[in-house]
This record gives sequence, structure tokens and C-alpha cells, in this order.
Amino acid sequence: MINVMRLDGKKYWVNPHMIESMETNPDLTLTMLSGRKLIIKDSPEEIIERITEYRRNIGIEKQECL
Repeated sequence: MINVMRLDGKKYWVNPHMIESMETNPDLTLTMLSGRKLIIKDSPEEIIERITEYRRNIGIEKQECL
């Protein structure tokens, strides 16, 4: 799980494997595979960094083809 900051300042944890897409408009909107949308304060770069770190920690990045 990775943490994200909701617009009201509360921390929220999401499964990064369930994120389908990210869109800035101007806040960052995560669209989950379920169709649920989460609007968060974090930047796309911060989320990508957290996803990368999460995948590195569980050893997934070594299993992917380039």
C-alpha cells in the first residue's frame, strides 16, 4: 500500500496495483480499476516515486520486461 493525502488533509492508503490512471485537473485524480475516483493533494511525481519504491520493496521491478 502507498499513502496519499486527501484534499481534507487526511492520509489515505491505496493499493498501487489498483490504480488505472492519474489525471491533473488541477488537483491529481486517481482512477482506480473499480471506477472509483480519488482526488488527492500529492503530485503525480510523488505518486510515481511511491509506486516505484513500493514495487522495489516487494521485488516486482526485477520481474518486468523493459
